[in-house]
Amino acid sequence: MLLALTAACGLLLTGCSGDDGGGAQKSDASYGGGSHDMPPPPAPEGSNRFEGGEREGEQESREVAPEPDYLSTFALDVDTASYGYARRTLDEGRLPDPSTVRPEEFVNSFRQDYPRPDGDGFTVTVDGAHTDEEDWSLVRVGLATRTAEADGERPPAALTFVIDISGSMGEPGRLDLAQEALGTMTDRLRDDDSVALVTFSGEAETVLPMTRLDGNRDEIHDAIDGLEPTDSTNLGAGVETGYEAAVEGLRESATNRVVLVSDALANTGETEADAILERIAESRREHGITLFGVGVGSDYGDALMERLADRGDGHTVYVSDEEDAREVFCEELPRNIELTARDAKAQVAFDPATVAEFRLVGYDNRRVADEDFRDDRVDGGEVGTGHTVTALYAVRTRPGAGGHLATATVRWLDPDSRTPHEETGDLETDGLEESVWRARPRLTVTATAAYFADALRSPGHRDSALPGAPGLGELSERAGSLAARTEDADVRELAEAIRTANRLD
Repeated sequence: MLLALTAACGLLLTGCSGDDGGGAQKSDASYGGGSHDMPPPPAPEGSNRFEGGEREGEQESREVAPEPDYLSTFALDVDTASYGYARRTLDEGRLPDPSTVRPEEFVNSFRQDYPRPDGDGFTVTVDGAHTDEEDWSLVRVGLATRTAEADGERPPAALTFVIDISGSMGEPGRLDLAQEALGTMTDRLRDDDSVALVTFSGEAETVLPMTRLDGNRDEIHDAIDGLEPTDSTNLGAGVETGYEAAVEGLRESATNRVVLVSDALANTGETEADAILERIAESRREHGITLFGVGVGSDYGDALMERLADRGDGHTVYVSDEEDAREVFCEELPRNIELTARDAKAQVAFDPATVAEFRLVGYDNRRVADEDFRDDRVDGGEVGTGHTVTALYAVRTRPGAGGHLATATVRWLDPDSRTPHEETGDLETDGLEESVWRARPRLTVTATAAYFADALRSPGHRDSALPGAPGLGELSERAGSLAARTEDADVRELAEAIRTANRLD
Protein backbone atom coordinates (compact mmCIF):
# COMPACT_ATOMS: atom_id res chain seq x y z
CA MET A 1 0.00 0.00 0.00
CA LEU A 2 1.28 3.35 -0.96
CA LEU A 3 2.26 5.07 2.26
CA ALA A 4 1.67 8.45 0.74
CA LEU A 5 -2.00 7.68 0.74
CA THR A 6 -2.16 6.03 4.13
CA ALA A 7 -0.53 9.07 5.58
CA ALA A 8 -2.63 11.54 3.68
CA CYS A 9 -5.86 10.05 4.84
CA GLY A 10 -4.86 11.22 8.27
CA LEU A 11 -4.75 14.65 6.71
CA LEU A 12 -8.37 14.25 5.80
CA LEU A 13 -9.30 14.85 9.39
CA THR A 14 -6.32 16.74 10.71
CA GLY A 15 -5.21 18.91 7.83
CA CYS A 16 -1.71 17.46 7.83
CA SER A 17 0.41 14.51 6.89
CA GLY A 18 2.72 11.79 7.74
CA ASP A 19 2.38 8.41 9.26
CA ASP A 20 3.74 6.25 11.96
CA GLY A 21 7.35 7.06 11.35
CA GLY A 22 9.42 8.49 13.67
CA GLY A 23 1.61 32.42 0.94
CA ALA A 24 4.73 33.44 -1.31
CA GLN A 25 7.18 36.24 -0.66
CA LYS A 26 10.33 37.53 -2.26
CA SER A 27 12.47 36.99 0.82
CA ASP A 28 12.07 33.23 0.84
CA ALA A 29 15.07 31.25 -0.34
CA SER A 30 13.22 28.55 -2.22
CA TYR A 31 15.26 27.36 -5.19
CA GLY A 32 17.78 30.13 -5.34
CA GLY A 33 17.65 32.30 -2.25
CA GLY A 34 20.52 33.08 0.02
CA SER A 35 23.16 33.20 -2.70
CA HIS A 36 26.03 35.44 -1.68
CA ASP A 37 29.05 34.16 -3.55
CA MET A 38 29.67 33.67 -7.22
CA PRO A 39 27.43 30.91 -8.57
CA PRO A 40 28.94 27.54 -9.47
CA PRO A 41 30.29 27.30 -13.00
CA PRO A 42 27.80 26.27 -15.68
CA ALA A 43 27.40 22.59 -16.36
CA PRO A 44 28.91 21.07 -19.45
CA GLU A 45 26.28 20.83 -22.15
CA GLY A 46 24.27 17.62 -21.89
CA SER A 47 25.48 16.80 -18.39
CA ASN A 48 23.44 16.34 -15.23
CA ARG A 49 25.61 18.70 -13.25
CA PHE A 50 23.77 20.97 -10.84
CA GLU A 51 24.17 24.61 -11.78
CA GLY A 52 21.55 26.34 -9.68
CA GLY A 53 20.04 27.84 -12.78
CA GLU A 54 16.49 28.60 -13.67
CA ARG A 55 14.22 26.21 -15.54
CA GLU A 56 11.04 26.93 -17.41
CA GLY A 57 8.09 27.28 -15.05
CA GLU A 58 10.28 27.81 -11.97
CA GLN A 59 11.08 31.50 -12.17
CA GLU A 60 8.87 32.43 -9.22
CA SER A 61 10.38 29.78 -6.96
CA ARG A 62 13.95 30.75 -7.80
CA GLU A 63 14.08 34.42 -6.87
CA VAL A 64 17.40 35.22 -5.28
CA ALA A 65 16.87 36.49 -1.76
CA PRO A 66 18.36 39.94 -1.12
CA GLU A 67 21.36 40.13 1.17
CA PRO A 68 21.74 39.55 4.03
CA ASP A 69 18.84 37.08 4.01
CA TYR A 70 19.78 33.72 5.45
CA LEU A 71 16.21 32.81 6.38
CA SER A 72 13.70 30.49 4.72
CA THR A 73 10.09 30.52 5.94
CA PHE A 74 7.13 28.43 4.86
CA ALA A 75 3.77 27.16 6.05
CA LEU A 76 3.70 23.47 6.88
CA ASP A 77 2.19 21.43 4.08
CA VAL A 78 2.27 17.71 3.39
CA ASP A 79 0.06 17.12 0.40
CA THR A 80 0.90 13.87 -1.38
CA ALA A 81 -1.42 14.05 -4.41
CA SER A 82 1.41 14.96 -6.80
CA TYR A 83 3.28 11.73 -6.14
CA GLY A 84 0.15 9.58 -6.32
CA TYR A 85 -0.91 11.16 -9.61
CA ALA A 86 2.59 10.80 -11.05
CA ARG A 87 2.56 7.08 -10.27
CA ARG A 88 -0.87 6.71 -11.88
CA THR A 89 0.35 8.53 -15.00
CA LEU A 90 3.49 6.40 -15.23
CA ASP A 91 1.45 3.23 -14.83
CA GLU A 92 -0.55 4.33 -17.88
CA GLY A 93 2.65 4.66 -19.90
CA ARG A 94 2.98 8.44 -19.82
CA LEU A 95 5.41 10.84 -18.20
CA PRO A 96 3.63 13.32 -15.90
CA ASP A 97 3.32 16.93 -16.94
CA PRO A 98 6.20 18.73 -15.17
CA SER A 99 3.74 21.34 -13.87
CA THR A 100 2.00 18.66 -11.78
CA VAL A 101 5.21 17.54 -10.05
CA ARG A 102 5.67 19.13 -6.62
CA PRO A 103 8.85 17.87 -4.93
CA GLU A 104 7.68 18.35 -1.35
CA GLU A 105 4.74 16.03 -2.04
CA PHE A 106 7.13 13.32 -3.25
CA VAL A 107 9.30 13.83 -0.17
CA ASN A 108 6.37 13.70 2.24
CA SER A 109 4.98 10.49 0.73
CA PHE A 110 7.29 8.23 2.74
CA ARG A 111 7.57 7.07 6.32
CA GLN A 112 10.05 8.84 8.57
CA ASP A 113 11.59 7.83 11.89
CA TYR A 114 11.76 11.18 13.67
CA PRO A 115 11.46 11.06 17.48
CA ARG A 116 8.05 11.95 18.88
CA PRO A 117 7.22 14.46 21.63
CA ASP A 118 5.63 13.24 24.85
CA GLY A 119 2.82 15.79 24.69
CA ASP A 120 1.32 18.24 22.24
CA GLY A 121 3.58 20.15 19.88
CA PHE A 122 6.50 19.06 17.73
CA THR A 123 9.96 17.59 17.82
CA VAL A 124 12.42 19.18 15.40
CA THR A 125 15.08 17.02 13.75
CA VAL A 126 17.75 18.57 11.49
CA ASP A 127 20.20 16.32 9.67
CA GLY A 128 21.81 15.98 6.27
CA ALA A 129 24.51 14.47 4.10
CA HIS A 130 27.04 15.50 1.50
CA THR A 131 26.20 15.06 -2.18
CA ASP A 132 28.51 14.13 -5.04
CA GLU A 133 28.75 17.82 -5.94
CA GLU A 134 31.63 19.57 -4.19
CA ASP A 135 30.61 21.72 -1.19
CA TRP A 136 26.90 20.86 -1.69
CA SER A 137 24.80 18.93 0.81
CA LEU A 138 21.15 18.02 1.29
CA VAL A 139 19.81 19.16 4.65
CA ARG A 140 16.58 17.67 5.99
CA VAL A 141 14.26 19.39 8.47
CA GLY A 142 11.87 16.92 10.08
CA LEU A 143 8.92 17.79 12.30
CA ALA A 144 6.84 15.23 14.18
CA THR A 145 3.80 15.30 16.47
CA ARG A 146 2.90 12.82 19.20
CA THR A 147 1.52 9.39 18.40
CA ALA A 148 -2.20 9.31 17.65
CA GLU A 149 -4.56 8.13 20.38
CA ALA A 150 -6.61 4.97 20.09
CA ASP A 151 -9.83 5.38 18.10
CA GLY A 152 -12.02 5.29 21.20
CA GLU A 153 -10.17 8.23 22.75
CA ARG A 154 -10.43 10.65 19.83
CA PRO A 155 -13.00 13.44 19.54
CA PRO A 156 -16.05 12.77 17.35
CA ALA A 157 -15.96 13.70 13.67
CA ALA A 158 -18.44 15.77 11.64
CA LEU A 159 -17.58 15.16 8.00
CA THR A 160 -19.26 16.81 5.02
CA PHE A 161 -18.47 14.89 1.84
CA VAL A 162 -18.82 16.92 -1.36
CA ILE A 163 -19.02 14.39 -4.20
CA ASP A 164 -18.55 15.18 -7.88
CA ILE A 165 -21.26 13.36 -9.92
CA SER A 166 -20.54 15.05 -13.25
CA GLY A 167 -20.39 13.02 -16.43
CA SER A 168 -16.62 12.59 -16.29
CA MET A 169 -16.98 10.83 -12.94
CA GLY A 170 -18.66 7.93 -14.74
CA GLU A 171 -15.25 6.65 -15.83
CA PRO A 172 -14.25 3.50 -13.89
CA GLY A 173 -12.08 4.41 -10.93
CA ARG A 174 -13.85 7.65 -10.10
CA LEU A 175 -17.37 7.76 -8.65
CA ASP A 176 -17.59 3.98 -8.27
CA LEU A 177 -14.34 3.96 -6.34
CA ALA A 178 -15.55 6.72 -4.01
CA GLN A 179 -18.88 4.98 -3.40
CA GLU A 180 -17.23 1.70 -2.46
CA ALA A 181 -14.85 3.36 -0.03
CA LEU A 182 -17.48 5.63 1.52
CA GLY A 183 -19.78 2.66 2.04
CA THR A 184 -17.11 0.75 3.91
CA MET A 185 -16.19 3.85 5.89
CA THR A 186 -19.81 4.22 7.00
CA ASP A 187 -19.60 0.81 8.67
CA ARG A 188 -16.35 1.70 10.46
CA LEU A 189 -17.04 5.17 11.83
CA ARG A 190 -18.16 5.42 15.46
CA ASP A 191 -21.76 5.88 16.52
CA ASP A 192 -21.04 9.42 17.74
CA ASP A 193 -19.54 10.49 14.40
CA SER A 194 -21.65 12.40 11.87
CA VAL A 195 -21.73 12.51 8.07
CA ALA A 196 -23.33 14.88 5.55
CA LEU A 197 -23.42 14.32 1.79
CA VAL A 198 -23.49 17.01 -0.91
CA THR A 199 -23.38 16.26 -4.64
CA PHE A 200 -22.70 18.52 -7.58
CA SER A 201 -22.80 18.41 -11.35
CA GLY A 202 -24.43 21.37 -13.13
CA GLU A 203 -25.90 22.32 -9.75
CA ALA A 204 -25.25 21.32 -6.14
CA GLU A 205 -27.62 19.50 -3.80
CA THR A 206 -27.51 18.45 -0.17
CA VAL A 207 -28.44 14.78 -0.42
CA LEU A 208 -28.00 14.09 3.30
CA PRO A 209 -27.79 16.72 6.06
CA MET A 210 -25.42 16.14 8.96
CA THR A 211 -26.51 12.78 10.37
CA ARG A 212 -25.25 10.80 13.35
CA LEU A 213 -24.06 7.30 12.48
CA ASP A 214 -25.85 5.78 15.46
CA GLY A 215 -29.06 4.20 14.15
CA ASN A 216 -28.74 5.83 10.72
CA ARG A 217 -26.19 3.74 8.85
CA ASP A 218 -28.78 2.30 6.46
CA GLU A 219 -29.93 5.80 5.50
CA ILE A 220 -26.34 6.87 4.86
CA HIS A 221 -25.68 3.74 2.77
CA ASP A 222 -28.78 4.46 0.67
CA ALA A 223 -27.61 8.02 0.00
CA ILE A 224 -24.17 6.80 -1.10
CA ASP A 225 -25.50 3.96 -3.25
CA GLY A 226 -27.91 6.30 -5.02
CA LEU A 227 -25.18 8.51 -6.51
CA GLU A 228 -25.11 8.49 -10.32
CA PRO A 229 -23.05 10.56 -12.79
CA THR A 230 -24.98 13.22 -14.72
CA ASP A 231 -23.64 16.15 -16.74
CA SER A 232 -21.35 19.18 -16.24
CA THR A 233 -19.02 20.09 -13.35
CA ASN A 234 -19.97 23.10 -11.26
CA LEU A 235 -17.28 22.57 -8.65
CA GLY A 236 -17.73 26.04 -7.17
CA ALA A 237 -21.37 25.40 -6.39
CA GLY A 238 -20.44 22.07 -4.81
CA VAL A 239 -17.86 23.60 -2.47
CA GLU A 240 -20.18 26.47 -1.51
CA THR A 241 -23.11 24.16 -0.77
CA GLY A 242 -20.80 21.79 1.09
CA TYR A 243 -19.70 24.53 3.45
CA GLU A 244 -23.29 25.58 3.99
CA ALA A 245 -24.13 22.02 4.99
CA ALA A 246 -21.06 21.86 7.25
CA VAL A 247 -22.02 25.09 9.04
CA GLU A 248 -25.63 23.97 9.44
CA GLY A 249 -24.45 20.69 10.94
CA LEU A 250 -21.53 22.17 12.90
CA ARG A 251 -20.76 20.25 16.07
CA GLU A 252 -18.91 21.84 18.95
CA SER A 253 -16.03 19.78 20.39
CA ALA A 254 -15.92 17.74 17.19
CA THR A 255 -13.61 17.72 14.19
CA ASN A 256 -15.52 19.51 11.41
CA ARG A 257 -14.20 18.91 7.88
CA VAL A 258 -15.32 19.37 4.29
CA VAL A 259 -13.99 16.61 2.02
CA LEU A 260 -14.10 17.27 -1.73
CA VAL A 261 -13.99 14.13 -3.91
CA SER A 262 -13.56 15.10 -7.57
CA ASP A 263 -11.49 14.89 -10.72
CA ALA A 264 -11.49 18.73 -10.48
CA LEU A 265 -12.32 19.21 -14.17
CA ALA A 266 -14.51 22.24 -13.54
CA ASN A 267 -16.32 23.51 -16.64
CA THR A 268 -19.45 25.30 -15.35
CA GLY A 269 -19.98 28.19 -12.97
CA GLU A 270 -17.01 29.59 -11.08
CA THR A 271 -13.81 27.75 -12.07
CA GLU A 272 -11.13 29.84 -10.32
CA ALA A 273 -9.94 28.62 -6.93
CA ASP A 274 -9.64 32.06 -5.29
CA ALA A 275 -13.14 33.08 -6.37
CA ILE A 276 -14.59 29.78 -5.11
CA LEU A 277 -12.85 30.19 -1.76
CA GLU A 278 -13.98 33.79 -1.41
CA ARG A 279 -17.57 32.57 -1.32
CA ILE A 280 -16.85 30.40 1.71
CA ALA A 281 -14.28 32.67 3.39
CA GLU A 282 -16.52 33.60 6.32
CA SER A 283 -17.38 29.97 7.07
CA ARG A 284 -13.74 28.97 6.99
CA ARG A 285 -12.54 31.81 9.20
CA GLU A 286 -15.35 31.85 11.74
CA HIS A 287 -15.69 28.11 12.22
CA GLY A 288 -12.23 26.87 11.25
CA ILE A 289 -13.60 24.30 8.80
CA THR A 290 -10.82 23.14 6.51
CA LEU A 291 -11.12 21.84 2.97
CA PHE A 292 -9.50 18.54 2.03
CA GLY A 293 -9.30 17.40 -1.58
CA VAL A 294 -9.36 13.78 -2.75
CA GLY A 295 -8.40 13.59 -6.41
CA VAL A 296 -9.47 10.77 -8.74
CA GLY A 297 -9.31 9.97 -12.44
CA SER A 298 -6.70 9.62 -15.17
CA ASP A 299 -7.60 13.15 -16.33
CA TYR A 300 -7.30 15.22 -13.19
CA GLY A 301 -7.44 18.97 -12.54
CA ASP A 302 -4.36 18.94 -10.35
CA ALA A 303 -3.72 22.68 -10.31
CA LEU A 304 -7.26 23.61 -9.27
CA MET A 305 -7.49 20.98 -6.54
CA GLU A 306 -4.07 21.83 -5.15
CA ARG A 307 -4.83 25.56 -5.00
CA LEU A 308 -8.23 24.99 -3.43
CA ALA A 309 -6.71 22.88 -0.70
CA ASP A 310 -3.75 25.17 -0.03
CA ARG A 311 -5.81 28.34 0.09
CA GLY A 312 -8.58 26.56 1.97
CA ASP A 313 -6.25 25.60 4.86
CA GLY A 314 -6.39 21.99 3.76
CA HIS A 315 -4.51 19.33 1.86
CA THR A 316 -4.86 16.93 -1.04
CA VAL A 317 -4.34 13.26 -1.76
CA TYR A 318 -4.80 11.32 -4.96
CA VAL A 319 -6.30 7.82 -5.03
CA SER A 320 -5.95 5.58 -8.05
CA ASP A 321 -7.61 2.30 -7.11
CA GLU A 322 -9.93 0.61 -4.62
CA GLU A 323 -7.13 -0.40 -2.29
CA ASP A 324 -5.90 3.19 -2.06
CA ALA A 325 -9.39 4.54 -1.48
CA ARG A 326 -10.21 2.03 1.24
CA GLU A 327 -6.97 2.89 3.01
CA VAL A 328 -7.74 6.61 2.86
CA PHE A 329 -11.40 6.53 3.82
CA CYS A 330 -11.65 3.44 5.99
CA GLU A 331 -8.41 2.89 7.85
CA GLU A 332 -6.61 6.12 8.57
CA LEU A 333 -9.48 8.58 8.43
CA PRO A 334 -11.33 7.25 11.50
CA ARG A 335 -8.09 7.03 13.50
CA ASN A 336 -6.62 10.47 12.85
CA ILE A 337 -9.01 13.14 13.91
CA GLU A 338 -7.46 15.12 16.71
CA LEU A 339 -5.91 18.45 15.70
CA THR A 340 -2.78 19.44 17.64
CA ALA A 341 -1.59 22.58 15.85
CA ARG A 342 -3.08 25.41 13.84
CA ASP A 343 -1.30 27.86 11.55
CA ALA A 344 1.99 26.02 11.89
CA LYS A 345 5.00 27.58 10.15
CA ALA A 346 8.67 26.70 9.94
CA GLN A 347 11.64 29.02 9.65
CA VAL A 348 15.18 27.86 8.97
CA ALA A 349 18.07 30.22 9.74
CA PHE A 350 21.32 29.36 7.97
CA ASP A 351 24.60 30.52 9.47
CA PRO A 352 26.34 32.95 7.06
CA ALA A 353 29.72 31.96 8.47
CA THR A 354 29.35 28.44 7.08
CA VAL A 355 26.65 28.67 4.38
CA ALA A 356 27.19 30.36 1.03
CA GLU A 357 23.91 29.39 -0.63
CA PHE A 358 20.76 27.39 0.02
CA ARG A 359 17.62 26.30 -1.79
CA LEU A 360 14.35 24.93 -0.42
CA VAL A 361 13.11 21.95 -2.42
CA GLY A 362 9.50 22.65 -3.36
CA TYR A 363 6.94 24.38 -1.13
CA ASP A 364 6.55 26.93 -3.92
CA ASN A 365 2.96 27.72 -2.96
CA ARG A 366 3.54 27.73 0.79
CA ARG A 367 6.22 30.35 1.19
CA VAL A 368 5.76 32.99 3.90
CA ALA A 369 7.49 36.34 4.32
CA ASP A 370 10.26 35.98 6.88
CA GLU A 371 8.89 38.86 8.93
CA ASP A 372 5.50 37.10 9.12
CA PHE A 373 6.85 34.03 10.88
CA ARG A 374 5.62 35.25 14.26
CA ASP A 375 2.59 37.08 12.91
CA ASP A 376 -0.12 34.67 14.01
CA ARG A 377 -2.66 36.33 11.75
CA VAL A 378 -0.81 34.84 8.77
CA ASP A 379 -2.08 31.42 7.72
CA GLY A 380 0.04 28.36 8.33
CA GLY A 381 -0.76 24.66 8.17
CA GLU A 382 -3.05 22.51 10.31
CA VAL A 383 -1.35 19.45 11.81
CA GLY A 384 -2.72 16.42 13.63
CA THR A 385 -1.44 13.69 15.88
CA GLY A 386 0.81 10.96 14.55
CA HIS A 387 2.09 13.01 11.65
CA THR A 388 5.40 14.14 10.22
CA VAL A 389 6.47 17.00 7.98
CA THR A 390 9.69 16.98 5.97
CA ALA A 391 11.45 19.85 4.18
CA LEU A 392 14.65 19.36 2.20
CA TYR A 393 17.26 21.98 1.37
CA ALA A 394 20.21 22.02 -1.02
CA VAL A 395 22.99 23.82 0.87
CA ARG A 396 26.39 24.97 -0.36
CA THR A 397 28.88 25.43 2.45
CA ARG A 398 31.84 27.73 2.30
CA PRO A 399 35.06 25.83 1.50
CA GLY A 400 36.75 24.73 4.69
CA ALA A 401 34.09 26.30 6.94
CA GLY A 402 32.96 24.43 10.03
CA GLY A 403 30.69 24.86 13.02
CA HIS A 404 27.04 25.82 13.26
CA LEU A 405 25.15 25.33 10.00
CA ALA A 406 21.44 25.93 10.62
CA THR A 407 18.68 26.33 13.20
CA ALA A 408 15.12 25.28 12.39
CA THR A 409 12.16 26.63 14.35
CA VAL A 410 8.53 25.59 14.14
CA ARG A 411 5.80 27.87 15.47
CA TRP A 412 2.16 26.89 15.94
CA LEU A 413 -1.03 27.83 17.78
CA ASP A 414 -2.82 25.62 20.25
CA PRO A 415 -6.00 24.56 18.40
CA ASP A 416 -8.24 25.44 21.36
CA SER A 417 -6.65 28.38 23.17
CA ARG A 418 -4.74 29.75 20.14
CA THR A 419 -1.71 30.18 22.41
CA PRO A 420 1.54 30.29 20.34
CA HIS A 421 4.35 27.80 20.93
CA GLU A 422 7.78 27.22 19.37
CA GLU A 423 10.33 24.42 19.21
CA THR A 424 13.81 24.42 17.62
CA GLY A 425 16.53 22.09 16.38
CA ASP A 426 20.12 22.66 15.22
CA LEU A 427 22.68 21.15 12.86
CA GLU A 428 26.48 21.48 12.90
CA THR A 429 28.63 20.92 9.84
CA ASP A 430 30.22 17.86 11.44
CA GLY A 431 26.72 16.39 11.76
CA LEU A 432 26.50 15.99 7.99
CA GLU A 433 26.86 12.38 6.88
CA GLU A 434 29.52 11.50 4.34
CA SER A 435 27.15 10.67 1.47
CA VAL A 436 23.42 10.81 0.82
CA TRP A 437 23.71 7.29 -0.60
CA ARG A 438 25.30 5.87 2.57
CA ALA A 439 23.30 7.89 5.06
CA ARG A 440 20.57 6.67 7.40
CA PRO A 441 17.95 4.87 5.31
CA ARG A 442 15.13 7.38 5.77
CA LEU A 443 17.39 10.29 4.80
CA THR A 444 18.40 8.41 1.65
CA VAL A 445 14.73 7.72 0.85
CA THR A 446 14.03 11.45 1.19
CA ALA A 447 16.90 12.31 -1.16
CA THR A 448 15.84 9.68 -3.70
CA ALA A 449 12.27 10.97 -3.79
CA ALA A 450 13.50 14.54 -4.23
CA TYR A 451 15.89 13.60 -7.03
CA PHE A 452 13.07 11.74 -8.79
CA ALA A 453 10.71 14.71 -8.60
CA ASP A 454 13.48 17.00 -9.76
CA ALA A 455 14.15 14.82 -12.81
CA LEU A 456 10.46 14.78 -13.75
CA ARG A 457 10.27 18.57 -13.48
CA SER A 458 13.28 19.08 -15.74
CA PRO A 459 12.48 19.56 -19.45
CA GLY A 460 13.90 16.54 -21.23
CA HIS A 461 15.03 15.21 -17.81
CA ARG A 462 18.60 16.26 -18.62
CA ASP A 463 19.34 19.17 -16.29
CA SER A 464 18.95 19.14 -12.53
CA ALA A 465 18.04 21.76 -9.98
CA LEU A 466 19.54 19.65 -7.19
CA PRO A 467 23.24 19.09 -6.50
CA GLY A 468 24.72 15.68 -7.18
CA ALA A 469 21.67 14.50 -9.09
CA PRO A 470 22.16 11.17 -10.88
CA GLY A 471 20.48 10.42 -14.20
CA LEU A 472 17.27 8.42 -14.09
CA GLY A 473 19.14 5.23 -14.99
CA GLU A 474 21.55 5.53 -12.08
CA LEU A 475 18.75 6.73 -9.78
CA SER A 476 16.74 3.64 -10.70
CA GLU A 477 19.62 1.37 -9.70
CA ARG A 478 20.15 3.20 -6.43
CA ALA A 479 16.42 3.07 -5.64
CA GLY A 480 16.37 -0.66 -6.28
CA SER A 481 19.23 -1.18 -3.86
CA LEU A 482 17.52 1.08 -1.33
CA ALA A 483 14.30 -0.93 -1.58
CA ALA A 484 16.22 -4.11 -0.78
CA ARG A 485 18.01 -2.37 2.06
CA THR A 486 14.84 -1.03 3.68
CA GLU A 487 12.50 -3.93 2.82
CA ASP A 488 9.83 -1.23 2.49
CA ALA A 489 6.97 -1.81 0.03
CA ASP A 490 6.59 1.91 -0.56
CA VAL A 491 10.25 2.26 -1.49
CA ARG A 492 9.86 -0.70 -3.87
CA GLU A 493 7.00 1.18 -5.54
CA LEU A 494 9.22 4.26 -5.78
CA ALA A 495 11.96 2.20 -7.42
CA GLU A 496 9.47 0.79 -9.92
CA ALA A 497 8.17 4.28 -10.73
CA ILE A 498 11.72 5.48 -11.40
CA ARG A 499 12.39 2.46 -13.65
CA THR A 500 9.23 3.20 -15.59
CA ALA A 501 10.12 6.90 -15.97
CA ASN A 502 13.61 5.95 -17.20
CA ARG A 503 12.10 3.63 -19.80
CA LEU A 504 9.60 6.23 -20.97
CA ASP A 505 12.14 9.05 -21.07
